[in-house]
Amino acid sequence: MVRDGYIYGFSLLLVAGLLVWFTGNWAWTVAPALLAAFFLWFFRDPERAIPVAPGLIVSPGDGKVTETVSIATPDGPRQRISIFLSVFNVHVNRSPIGGVLSRVHYQKGEYLNAMNPASADRNEQNAVTVKGSGFEITFKQIAGLLARRIVFNFVEGETVERGQRVGLIKFGSRVDVIVPAAAVLKVKVGDKVKGGASVLAAMPAQTHDGAAQ
Repeated sequence: MVRDGYIYGFSLLLVAGLLVWFTGNWAWTVAPALLAAFFLWFFRDPERAIPVAPGLIVSPGDGKVTETVSIATPDGPRQRISIFLSVFNVHVNRSPIGGVLSRVHYQKGEYLNAMNPASADRNEQNAVTVKGSGFEITFKQIAGLLARRIVFNFVEGETVERGQRVGLIKFGSRVDVIVPAAAVLKVKVGDKVKGGASVLAAMPAQTHDGAAQ
């Protein structure tokens, strides 16, 4: 479980205990106890089996694929995979590939509904570029309508492993993964994915072996 779960959960249980102490009425404990149970459940952090084959790009979070689209970037054509995380999903984020964090950029922004395509550019977000073996990807932690805090636990220059826990977005949110144009997508709109375990795309062998980009 993420530390936040213990903080919120046990704080509310303490509130429930104090209410009983001061009022003598157990009915006052129902609301804080239910909220405590929700937070303890929401901040769960299950173990995942991480795929080990070379060239795979895994999902950075749990949720549903809402978009797969080709986009133009200053570095050339790319593909973007968007994943919506509801309040019922695990919100721990994981690195899609192993490599060096070449760029970590946080920007303040709005809190549009994460299902809105405009949220990809206008919402509060943290964009992370990971340079792997022969290719690089960028993934964005994007705040949603309810989310008000993005957590990322690493800095530029550090190394991460594929599927490694790197942070979380609190409550409803979205993650975008920007992959090379040559990547072969393994998901489609409507698919449900799990962070660190579900393969979003795969790179051609000559690319991830470093012979071409």
